[in-house]
Amino acid sequence: MQRADDFLDRRRHLAELSDEELDRRFWQLAEQIVQPLVDLARTHTTPSIERSVLLRMGFNSLEAQEIVKQCSDRGLLAKGAGHAVWRAAQRHGLDILTAGRQLAAGRLWEGLFAGGDGHGR
Repeated sequence: MQRADDFLDRRRHLAELSDEELDRRFWQLAEQIVQPLVDLARTHTTPSIERSVLLRMGFNSLEAQEIVKQCSDRGLLAKGAGHAVWRAAQRHGLDILTAGRQLAAGRLWEGLFAGGDGHGR
C-alpha cells in the first residue's frame, strides 16, 4: 500500500505565511503540545523530586530528606519544599540554607502559607 502524497494539500494553510509568522505558529503549537505536561508538573510532585530540588539549592541529602519529611507531615509537599524554604527565608530575613535548616528542625512553619496553620490547613 502506498501513501498518497498530500503534502501540498496539507501545507496549503501555511503557504502564505512569512518566516516570522511560521516561527510564531511553530512556538504556539509547541506550547499547546507541552501545556498538559506543564500543568501536570505544577500539580504533581514526589518526595524524590522535592529532595532533588533541595539538593540543587545547596542542602545535603540528610537536610533535604528532613525538610521534605516536615513538608509531607504538614500536608505541604504539593506546594514544593523549595518553595517552603524560599518563603521561610523571605519571611524571616534569612538566607536559604539557614531557613531550610530551621524548617528541618521543625521551626518557622507556623503560618508559612497564607491561610494555613503550618499543617496544610
